Amino acid sequence: SCSRAKDVTMPAKLPVNFFSTRSPVIDLFRGQLDYADHLRQDSEIVLYFFYAPWCGQSIAAREEIEHVASRLSDQVLFVAVNCWWNQGKCRKQKHFFYFPVIHLYHRSFGPIEYKGPMSAVYIEKFVRRVMTPLLYISSRSKLLDFLSNYEPGVLGYFEFNASPQPPGYLTFFTSALHSLKKDYLGTIRFGVITDKRIAEEISLLHSGSVYLHRHVNTSLIYPNDVMNYTAENICKWALENREMLIRWLRPHGGKSLLLNNELKKGPALLIFIPYNPLAEIHPLLDEITKVALEYHKCNKSQAAEPDFQHLGDPDSPAFDYSVPDAHMKLPETFSITKYPCCNTVVLPQWHSISRTHNVCELCVNQTLGVKPNKVHVPHCNFLEIEAALDSFYLQEHTFFQVISNTIECSNFLSFYSPFSYYTACCRTVNRHFLSFISSEKTVFQTPKVAFSSHGKKGNTQHSIPHIEDRKYFIPDLHVNGTNITGLSCRTNKTLNLYLLDSNLFWIYAERLGASRSTHLKEFATIVDLKEEVHYVLDQNQSLIGSTLENFIKNFSIVYSPLKRHLVDDPSVHFREQRIITEVTTNTFHDTVFLSEKNVLLLYYAQWCGFCASLNHIFIQLARLLPPDNFTVARIDITRNDLPWEFMTDRLPTILFFPHWRKEQSVKFPEDFSINLPNLLKFILHHSSLSSSEPCTKECLHKETVLQQRHISHLEREIQKLRSEISALHQAHDQLEAQLSEARREEYRLQQQKHTLEKQHKTLQLHSEQLQATYDQKNQELLEMAEKLQELADASENLLKENTLLRILVASREGKLQSKDEMKESLQSEQTLSEDNDVSVSTATATLEEKRIDNIGDIETEHSSGNRTE
Repeated sequence: SCSRAKDVTMPAKLPVNFFSTRSPVIDLFRGQLDYADHLRQDSEIVLYFFYAPWCGQSIAAREEIEHVASRLSDQVLFVAVNCWWNQGKCRKQKHFFYFPVIHLYHRSFGPIEYKGPMSAVYIEKFVRRVMTPLLYISSRSKLLDFLSNYEPGVLGYFEFNASPQPPGYLTFFTSALHSLKKDYLGTIRFGVITDKRIAEEISLLHSGSVYLHRHVNTSLIYPNDVMNYTAENICKWALENREMLIRWLRPHGGKSLLLNNELKKGPALLIFIPYNPLAEIHPLLDEITKVALEYHKCNKSQAAEPDFQHLGDPDSPAFDYSVPDAHMKLPETFSITKYPCCNTVVLPQWHSISRTHNVCELCVNQTLGVKPNKVHVPHCNFLEIEAALDSFYLQEHTFFQVISNTIECSNFLSFYSPFSYYTACCRTVNRHFLSFISSEKTVFQTPKVAFSSHGKKGNTQHSIPHIEDRKYFIPDLHVNGTNITGLSCRTNKTLNLYLLDSNLFWIYAERLGASRSTHLKEFATIVDLKEEVHYVLDQNQSLIGSTLENFIKNFSIVYSPLKRHLVDDPSVHFREQRIITEVTTNTFHDTVFLSEKNVLLLYYAQWCGFCASLNHIFIQLARLLPPDNFTVARIDITRNDLPWEFMTDRLPTILFFPHWRKEQSVKFPEDFSINLPNLLKFILHHSSLSSSEPCTKECLHKETVLQQRHISHLEREIQKLRSEISALHQAHDQLEAQLSEARREEYRLQQQKHTLEKQHKTLQLHSEQLQATYDQKNQELLEMAEKLQELADASENLLKENTLLRILVASREGKLQSKDEMKESLQSEQTLSEDNDVSVSTATATLEEKRIDNIGDIETEHSSGNRTE
C-alpha cells in the first residue's frame, strides 16, 4: 500500500532590520521581548513600538516614530519589537489584534497604551505628558493659565517639608499616570501647588488636598472622608466629575461607531480646525473655547466661583468667600438673576389660519428680599422647571394676545420655597420673523416693556425683562457683548460641541459639505440626526467667535433662518440645453415644484446598468412631448441628497408630477414594462384631471386645446423628421461623390507609390556600388600608407648611419694628425739626443705600438658597431 505523501512547507524567511542601523530606535527584529524588558530596567521612560514588518500601518508609522526618537532619544528609550516572527518571544507572549501598538512605561508604571493618531506631533505630545504628568504651579499667573484652559484640571497641594516626598504625593503622581492610561486623549491636566498662599486661592488649606476645577459647575474638593485616598480613586473621581465643554473626536481610521454614538446624543456642532499639539499657543482654539464656555454657562455666578481674572494681579486682594457680592456692582435685585435657568415655551396659535405665535422665556429665579443666612444660586433641576411650567400654563390666558409689539413679563411665586419665583416674559412673533434673539435692528431698538399686575403683589417692581433684552435695561448684565450666555439651558435644541483636527480628518469635512478647493482648512457644521437636518457654516466667513455665536443662535431659535444643506452633484456646474433635464439637489425644488409644466422624473444611478439602457426611450419621449407643457428630467440619487418624502430604494423609479397639483406625484407601476407606449399612456392618463371628477366645459375645452397642441406638436415633429430625411439623402449623395473622388485619389497615390518604390530600388543599388568602391579605395589607401611608413623607417635608419660615418671619419682624421705630430717629435728627439740608451728607444717604440694597437681596436669596434646597426 502506498503511504500518503507528507505536506511540504517552506520555512519562513529570517526577519531583517525594520529600522535603519543608524536610527535612534533599537530594533529587536527577532522579537526579543526578554531583552526589551532588560533594557527597560535602566531607563525611566521607555516607548515600545510593536510592529509587523508586512503591515502597511507599521511601515507608515515607522518614519513618525523615527522623527519623535530623533527629538527625544536623549530622554526616552525607543525600542521596536517585531511581534510577527513566529520564533520570537513577543509573538508567543503577546496577542495583538492590530498593528502597530505603542506602549509607554514610566519607571515601573505601565504599560500606558497610546491609541491616538500615528502622527509624530501627537505621539510626541503624548510622550511628553507621560514624561511630565504633573505641572508645577509656582505663581498666580501660572495658576490662572492652568484654570483658564479648556481641559479639566486637577490640582493637588503638597508641602515639601518632609523627605523625600510629602505624604500622598506619590499617590497623586500615580493618579495622573492612571488618567493617561484610561484616557489616551489626556483631557485631564494634573498640577501641583507647593506654595500655601497660592493654594489658599482655591481653598486648599491642608497638604494632600485635591481640587477639581470646573468652569460652569461648582468646583469640587476630593472627599477624603468618603473615598480612600488611592491613585485609582482619585482618577475615577476626576473622570466621573469632570466637565466636558468641548470634546475632541479622533477617529482611528478603522470601522467604528464613534461618530454614530456621539451624534445619537443630540444635535452636534462639528468644528474642523488645523491643530498642532506641540504649539505653545492656539488662538483659534481659545476663541472657540470661550464661545463654548459662554454657551454652557447656565448657573454661573460670582458668588459660587472666584473671579480668576484677579489672580494674575499681585495687588488684588485674595477672594473672600464670606462676601458673596464682593465683586458685584449690580443691584442686589438683579445679581442673582444674571444666569437664570430658562426654558423656551411656544404658545398655541391664536387661530388655525393665524401665522403668529407667542414665544415665552420661562426662568427659575430666587429673590433676595429675605435672606435667612446665605442664598446660594439654584441649580436647574427637573422639578423646578416642571413646577414653573405648570404655573405658567395655569395663567397662560394673561399672555394670550393676537398681536403685541411689547414684551410682557410676570413673576409667579414658587410653591416650594418662599425665596423663589418664576419669571415669564412673552412676545408675539410672526411665522416669517426669523429671529427674535438677534433682532436688535427691529423691534428691540426701542423696546416697550409692559409688566402684568397679576401674581404676587410687590414683585411687579422687581420683574425681569425678557432674557435676550435685559441688556437694554441693565447694561452691566451683558458681559463681553455676547448674548449666548447660558443658551444651552434656555433652549430645547442644545448643541454638543466637538473638535476635529482638519490636518488629519479633512475627508470628513468634505463629506459634510466643505469645499475641496479651499486652502484654509477651517469648517463648521451642525448635524441633527433626529430631525434629519444638516447645516453648514458659510466658508466665505472667517471661523471666529462671533461667527460661531451667530451660527449657534440661528440654530437655537424657534424659527431658524439656517438653510438645510443638501449634498449636490459636483459634476453639474452649469445648465446645459439638453432634451432631458439633469436635476440636482439645488435645482430639484425649482425644476419640479415651482415649474408650471408636467414633470416626468427618472431616479437612476451610475452603477445601474438597466437605468442606462432606458436612455434612448426617454430621449424619444422627450422629443415627442411638447416642451411647453412637459419636462423630462432625471436625477442621480447617489450624488444628490433628496428630501425624505421623495427618496426611493428601488432603481429605476419613475415619478410623474402633474402641473395642477405637484404634491400628488404618481409612481410608474412596477409591473409594467418601461417602454415608449406605456410611458405615453401613463403620462396622458395623469396629465389631466382625474376621471372620477366631473369634467366641466372649461375642462373639456382645456382637454381639446391640449389634444390639439399634441397633434400640432406631432405634425411639427413629423415635418422635422421629413426635412431631416431629405437632408440625410443630400448628405448621402455628397458622401458618395466624396467617396468616388477619394477612390481616384487613392489610385493615383498607388501609382506614385510604385514609381517611388522603383526609384528607391535603383538608388539602393547605386548606393551599394558606391559603398563597394569606397571600401576598395579605402583598402588601397591603407596599403599605400603602410609602404610609405616602411620607406620613412628606412630613411631614418640611413640618416642615423650617415651621422655615425661622419663621426668616425672625423675621429680618424684626428688620430692620423696626432700620429704625424708624434713622428715629427720622435725624429727631432733622435737628432738632438743620439746618445740616449737603446732601452729608452725600445720602450718608446713599444709604447707607440701599444697606442697604435689601441687606436686600431677602437676603429674596429666602431666599424663593427656600424655593421650591427
